[in-house]
Amino acid sequence: MHSEDFRQKLCALRSSLNETEGSSREAGSTVVLDQSSVGRLSRMDALQAQAMSQETERRRQKHLQAIERALEAIDDGSYGFCIDCDEPIAEARLLADLVATTCIRCAARREH
Repeated sequence: MHSEDFRQKLCALRSSLNETEGSSREAGSTVVLDQSSVGRLSRMDALQAQAMSQETERRRQKHLQAIERALEAIDDGSYGFCIDCDEPIAEARLLADLVATTCIRCAARREH
């Protein structure tokens, strides 16, 4: 697979993540704590849903940043090379995780 194929996949992923932005932000908006209209358990559910939505938005933003870094790496010719050992990252790994920055060996080493 060529770098332009990966660029297309990364751009499609970025577009997909950007499409979810509006609904994610709305779900993470401030919860109204009006006890006269909502029971205590409903407020707790709303607060929990808000916290989950905020975490989802944080992860979405982090993934978008990783996509931008991957696109920059394509531009400078470093995409597909491990940032630790500078060896090529297996194509199957890149297809599974378009923003992977380490080869399997170095990723396993980092986990331990």
